[in-house]
Amino acid sequence: MNVMVDFMLVPIGVGVSLSPYIAACQEVLESTGLTCTMHAYGTTIEGEWEAVFAAVRACHERVHEMGAPRISTTIKCGTRTDRKQTAQDKIDSVQRILDKTSHTTS
Repeated sequence: MNVMVDFMLVPIGVGVSLSPYIAACQEVLESTGLTCTMHAYGTTIEGEWEAVFAAVRACHERVHEMGAPRISTTIKCGTRTDRKQTAQDKIDSVQRILDKTSHTTS
């Protein structure tokens, strides 16, 4: 089953700067071959359920290996069976509505 996950990993007990840990996590995600889009407060990951959650686990393992004693992760996930849809498809759908709205209000 395909899943779309919004994933935010927060290392705890490592100081104020989290960027090195997030960069390491992004390297892990890029190595999976999954479609991943980083944004300001997390990453959207798309793919088969097992592969996506294996990637989340691999991120946890990597960040723990870097010395983080604790990690707090927030995950939102969605599946659908009626059709295939990517994160970009969802964005494009909203953008089309916005484009129509801006043309009718001009």
